[in-house]
Amino acid sequence: MSAASLMVMGTASDVGKSVVVTALCRAFARAGVRVAPFKSQNMSNNAAVCPGGGEIGRAQAVQAEACGIEPSPDMNPVLLKTQSDMRCQVVIRGRARFQMGVNDYERYRTEAWPEIVSSYSNLARNFDLIVIEGAGGAAEINLRDRDIVNWKIAELADAPVLIVADIDKGGVFASIVGTIELLAPEERRRVKGVLINKFRGDLKLFESGLRFLEERTGIPVLGVLPWQQHLGLPQEDAAMLAGIARPAADKPLTIGVIHIPCISNYTDFEALEDEPDVAVHYLSDPGMAPRLDVLIIPGTKGTVADLKWLRRTGWEDSLVQHRRGGGWIVGICGGYQMLGRRIVDAVGVESDAPETVGLGLLEIETTFQSEKITDRIRATHLATNLPIAGYEIHSGRITGIPESRALFRLTHRDTIAVDEFEGIRSDDGRVLGTSIHGLFDSPGFRRNFLDEIRTAKGLTPLESAAPDDADANRRAAFDRIADALEQCVDMSRIAAFAGISL
Repeated sequence: MSAASLMVMGTASDVGKSVVVTALCRAFARAGVRVAPFKSQNMSNNAAVCPGGGEIGRAQAVQAEACGIEPSPDMNPVLLKTQSDMRCQVVIRGRARFQMGVNDYERYRTEAWPEIVSSYSNLARNFDLIVIEGAGGAAEINLRDRDIVNWKIAELADAPVLIVADIDKGGVFASIVGTIELLAPEERRRVKGVLINKFRGDLKLFESGLRFLEERTGIPVLGVLPWQQHLGLPQEDAAMLAGIARPAADKPLTIGVIHIPCISNYTDFEALEDEPDVAVHYLSDPGMAPRLDVLIIPGTKGTVADLKWLRRTGWEDSLVQHRRGGGWIVGICGGYQMLGRRIVDAVGVESDAPETVGLGLLEIETTFQSEKITDRIRATHLATNLPIAGYEIHSGRITGIPESRALFRLTHRDTIAVDEFEGIRSDDGRVLGTSIHGLFDSPGFRRNFLDEIRTAKGLTPLESAAPDDADANRRAAFDRIADALEQCVDMSRIAAFAGISL
């Protein structure tokens, strides 16, 4: 291992570690440093597919993009995908390995740790600097003897550490002081500074607090980062979806996304949220749903479990009523599988039930297999010949798609040319199912889909403006957060901690 390293930990989850790492990656990359992100273990159902296959946490894929490089399984060697409170799927180096229950930790650690070391070593041989993201809080003392994501990684990389705290939630002084106090002496020696995130108001009123923190902990506060409301970056944590709804006033199209318990890849709908004529609601309770034009069942890491939840909470009846009333229904990946006639899982990939009756809104069947498909794809929309780009992450294989009702023709899986039919549409065209994540990111298809609904409602299709350049928008978002960081923090000082000259 030869690369320099810098590690970002937090006082708790959701303090902004991922965003700070992304900003650091962008700032260093703009300065000409060959930089890569690393997070040894991520727990998220929001995954991204790497070139050549393999899945990692979306945050690390975004961070790689901020660095100007392609994502790699080495950047997030272990991904835990939650299937229930007591069970998760373990993905190592991009590939699903096994299901982990509460009593399987020793097996998990034995298999995961060598892969973590190997992945970090691979990155360290090929880059000048590795910016490492920790997980949860830096002072999780009950997990210290089992840690493979925070201090164990700091030791592996011999990394200086920055601690991030969130002032917006309140209690920032206690969280910083408490975190530092609970660190072991050798851990505390690695901490080079504190970053306070999500500050609103007059910084002069906070100066006495900064002096207190430095005097009490002996660790400098390197900067106070402002609250940034619209980051323009994919969200990693599904908890932020609760209660989200774009204002419906003057929005003629209303879309509901069912917030199922094991929801995955919820960034599929961010592009819809930005459309000027669309209000998107994330809904857990069918009784709270407004009048909807479209009801979407998103991807899930627990297809059968979430299907049972739909039935238990009344969503199945709501879907039937919505369909009878002329509404549109879309199922993506696991949601697509639920819309079919039955789900067969004889090998126990996601469920103990060998067979489950589906919602029966599409004439398809799903059979789970042990090997997961993880491909970037390109396709065309058969009805319009519009291009689609996205990705697939699923273990279920769909059968029963007649060519006459297929939605898409796949042309590429990664770099390999293919010719496959994908997805299905009901006879009246108002129930759609597909395994493709990210299809609404394709602007032509997205606008066509929305205009079809507008036309059905007697509304005039919107004039298509020049399509957004999603890549350019993302680059601009990276630059905004890097600019905000550089305005508040002396980057040369942070670089010096890692032994890098800017």
